[in-house]
Amino acid sequence: MHKLLATAVLALGIAMPPASAAAKTQLVIGVGSSDAGRLDPHMSSAYSDMQVFLLMFNGLVRIKPGSSNITQIEPDLAESWTSSPDGKIWTFKLRQGVKWHYGYGDLTADDVVYSLQRAADPKRSSSSANYGSFDKIEAVDPLTVRITLKNPVPSLLGLLINYHGGNIVSKKAAEEMGEDFKRRPIGSGPFMFGEYQAQQFTRLVAHKEYFRGAPKLETVTVRYIPSDSSRDLAFQAGEIDVIYGKQDETWLQRMKALPDTVAVAMEPAELTNIHLNLTVPPLNDIRVRQAFAHALDPSAMVKLRGTNTNRAAQSVVPVGYLGFTNATPPLAYDPEKAKKLLADAGYKDGVSIKAIQSTLQTLMSTMEAAQAQLKRANITLDIEPVDHPTYHSQIRKDLSQAVLYQAARFPVADVYLTQFFHSASTVGTPTAVTNFSHCNVADAEIEKARTETDPEKQKALWAEAQRKIISQVCAVPVFENLQLWAHKSSVRLGYDLKGSLHLSPPITEQTTVAD
Repeated sequence: MHKLLATAVLALGIAMPPASAAAKTQLVIGVGSSDAGRLDPHMSSAYSDMQVFLLMFNGLVRIKPGSSNITQIEPDLAESWTSSPDGKIWTFKLRQGVKWHYGYGDLTADDVVYSLQRAADPKRSSSSANYGSFDKIEAVDPLTVRITLKNPVPSLLGLLINYHGGNIVSKKAAEEMGEDFKRRPIGSGPFMFGEYQAQQFTRLVAHKEYFRGAPKLETVTVRYIPSDSSRDLAFQAGEIDVIYGKQDETWLQRMKALPDTVAVAMEPAELTNIHLNLTVPPLNDIRVRQAFAHALDPSAMVKLRGTNTNRAAQSVVPVGYLGFTNATPPLAYDPEKAKKLLADAGYKDGVSIKAIQSTLQTLMSTMEAAQAQLKRANITLDIEPVDHPTYHSQIRKDLSQAVLYQAARFPVADVYLTQFFHSASTVGTPTAVTNFSHCNVADAEIEKARTETDPEKQKALWAEAQRKIISQVCAVPVFENLQLWAHKSSVRLGYDLKGSLHLSPPITEQTTVAD
């Protein structure tokens, strides 16, 4: 372990004052997770870690704080960039004098090359599939990086923001620390790792040499509080300043009614699809899948959950993503038609479908609502409840015929279509991501769109991919839910909060807590 880091962590472990000791310089965030995951930005995509990574790491570029709009990409570690006319060669000029945490030196092109090669390596990255089109990553000189692609990538800059594989790490720290890196990661962001206590908190401290200026906060503590009611009580008692909300409208309205509280429903919305395994009976019969879709009433679910925080899904790609289209809408709610389709398929007395389901309240309540609707059409949804980590493990082992999955991704259709509906992403395969349905009907369109340089032709390919996926009922789009957060009015974020790809409000060097 680097001597400076060891000294700092030891000091923090002994002398760190309680979070309430200096209200002007300390911020506490309450998140809805029981613990941290792996504090390695390339290995972990866990929600509980994304907030921490947002404070600790930079990308070559970033989306403007407070936004999730991909048109608002701006320089981060790279101060400028250019691309060749064919879109295959990108050159990035790095900022000079960017300091790594705890004395690990200055950022160089070698750090960027190392980080992106690491992001593309399946053994060292959970998002390696996103970097399959990278051919070469080279250090032209100490402050210049050249990326050569096998083919143009429509969302290339999105792969280079401080999000999942785009986080840039210190090569020296990662190589020197080895396995220890995921417990004491080194970045270049406004805050540095300070202290971690299992199932309690991760505490970050100000990076005084941050290239945008020293943070105005001294510490940011991310507390792990999985219980919605416990988080609410801690927030109302003044123990936490920023809170991840229970994801329903009643919570939002209750927070808005509290004094000195700002509550927001922010983008991006997470799309809830129910993925249907096309390879197992009875779902291998398209009439049964069509019956499943006709038996669900998304509008009723939206009304149940709240129209200010949810909206009906319109495709298997979320609304607002580049390439989204509602030209082929999902099958309409029609339980009588569902019953007829089942009878035509030889299931006059109905069918039973197994679904492994997380016991997280927001997910379980949605699946239980679906279960009640499906029952009216003679479809029995046999729910097997498991804890959230087990749910993720078992659905990736292809053990569930129907998979309810909520997700937001970088807002370009290619990413969502590739991860959920391309055959290479099928669970149980060496290149598995999150294709739970074994869908393969739109592979050609998804692949061709990646190399299409005409924007309109590219959108047409994405539209055709969505049409095929919906027509084959690989998944049933249900609803989209916005991200619900609240913070004390004394917290001044330093920007106008409309959204965040990290699904949480960015805490930056400009964030303050007033008296």
